[in-house]
Amino acid sequence: MVAFCIFKSFLLKIYNHTNFFRHTFCEFQQVPFFEFPEDSFFKSKSDSCYFYSDGGVYRKSNHWGKVANCSWKILSLENYKNQQTIIGFAKWYQFFPINSREKLFFILVDFDNNTANIQTKKEDSTTALFTFSEAQEKLKKIRDVLKNDDWTKYFNQDKKALKKSFIHEFLNSSKSLQQIKKGFKC
Repeated sequence: MVAFCIFKSFLLKIYNHTNFFRHTFCEFQQVPFFEFPEDSFFKSKSDSCYFYSDGGVYRKSNHWGKVANCSWKILSLENYKNQQTIIGFAKWYQFFPINSREKLFFILVDFDNNTANIQTKKEDSTTALFTFSEAQEKLKKIRDVLKNDDWTKYFNQDKKALKKSFIHEFLNSSKSLQQIKKGFKC
């Protein structure tokens, strides 16, 4: 087990204050309050503030999501609205490369709320993994399936169960949505 952990750590890039802003995916956790120490933080051209600690980075910003060449989400304590300034914190090990060929991401689908999001792999996960670009492509199609019900009227099945079946097969095979639809009976 120890050898596996050591070997695995060589596979993943180690992030810190010198490289976390280069083509990364991260989910920052909102912190209710953090006082940025005077003259010891970095301020970007877009007025976002960054404070680096040994464990991670604090970011104060009014824009999250697509940030320059990164994809940084904010896991807010309440409903986040764009252009609202929020402070978030992420540990260095929570950054993942988005331009890697490694399959580090999976798609989490919430059928009750008709939502789907890209997540980073978990240690004990058995879900299908994708590169970031593959996950983005699949996510776009999955969100479309969740949002639109028109196509379900051609099938004699419950809409929710049908969507679950389609999406499950789409995530766990190399088939396109069209190929999957052709395989289902009307």
